[in-house]
Amino acid sequence: MIKKSRLARTASIAATALMLSWSGAAGTVKGSGEAPLTLETAIHLVRENNPALKAAAEEMSAADARVTRSRSAYFPQITASAGYTWLDPVSEVSFGGGAPLQFMPHDNYDAKVTARATLIDFGKRGNNVDLALTGKKTAEHSLELARRELSWQTVQLFYGILFLHENLRVEEKQIAALNKALEYTTKRYQAGAATPFDLFSTKVRIAAARNRTLDLEHELHRSELTLRRLTGIAENALLTLHGSFAVTPTGGRAESGLVAQALEQRLELQLSKENETAAKLRRSLAAKEGMPVVTGSISYGTTNGYQPDIHEMRNNVSGNLHLEIPLFTGFRTSAERQESAAQLRAATQRRLDTEQQVKTDVAETLHALQTASEKMTTTEVQVQQAELAAKHARARYENGMATALDLLDTEASLSQAELARLQAAYAYVLNNYTLKRVTGEIFW
Repeated sequence: MIKKSRLARTASIAATALMLSWSGAAGTVKGSGEAPLTLETAIHLVRENNPALKAAAEEMSAADARVTRSRSAYFPQITASAGYTWLDPVSEVSFGGGAPLQFMPHDNYDAKVTARATLIDFGKRGNNVDLALTGKKTAEHSLELARRELSWQTVQLFYGILFLHENLRVEEKQIAALNKALEYTTKRYQAGAATPFDLFSTKVRIAAARNRTLDLEHELHRSELTLRRLTGIAENALLTLHGSFAVTPTGGRAESGLVAQALEQRLELQLSKENETAAKLRRSLAAKEGMPVVTGSISYGTTNGYQPDIHEMRNNVSGNLHLEIPLFTGFRTSAERQESAAQLRAATQRRLDTEQQVKTDVAETLHALQTASEKMTTTEVQVQQAELAAKHARARYENGMATALDLLDTEASLSQAELARLQAAYAYVLNNYTLKRVTGEIFW
């Protein structure tokens, strides 16, 4: 359990410092005349345009159709049929050498409508309907889980792009400072106050910073391509993001309360429970495979073959009751029972494992959130100290009281401190969203 006063106080101080230091970053990235893309809008676009979600929605429609199909077993199945049969020889008898009396015709015609229905099956139809309903719930949970996972990916990409832009800003700031240092070093070298090594060292630092910038630009381009794919934004459309790392922290919450919320709202756990319910229904269905089934049918139609005129078509009605008792199925029934029992035990263990994973996710996220909050405070102090050290080093270097290596080291330390502060802010924002994710909250 996180101490409420400690975390809230630390996070409040860190957030205040963060909002002050990042006030210039809160705005659009790649400013343009188009409306900027907020995180909420990006998630909305993903839910509207992503093909994976459309596929999951179709799976839910298929599951709904399976429910209707399973319920059809409660209704009679009505069929119409017609046929012709030529028969020879036919039964006939003659009396006293007269013309034979034919009991059935050679040409037999038959047309009828038949209704068949299962009358007794000892609950098999009910189990199949319940199983289909469970599949429908599973499809609904799977669709919502896909939405939440894609929303989480969007959050990661959105803030990842913001992070990369700010990381580039830090590198560009360092390059500007190094170029300024190179300018002073060049003047001192021309005046004979600096060595070629000082000049070369500064150029090497600039080249290294530019290489890091190229890597960041590549990663930024890759992230933007992925975000476009998720949201459906065209490649030729400008991608402008509006957001910042200034997050106002909420009050501390007890771990036990968050775990209870997660166990109630996490879709992964609900899916595991539905899978366990489905396994129970399959076991019940397998247990009833050896039970008898009673079916009935009734037919109405017209046919020939009746005396006294065997060629005349006459209406007729027939009814039928059929009892089927499985006696031996080649050990299929017993194997199905064993399989369904094993699947039920496996589903139960997976549900228990999911519950443990949910609890672990909450505990890990709370600890990560606390760590990021504390890092925000410590890195802010480091940046202030590095800025002061860089300011003094620049003044001392310009006055000939420090070496070029001293200046380069302080500039590098400032860049590292700013990057550490940026990483702490990025981690704090993502961990806030991670906490929502692991407790089953909906982002938007």
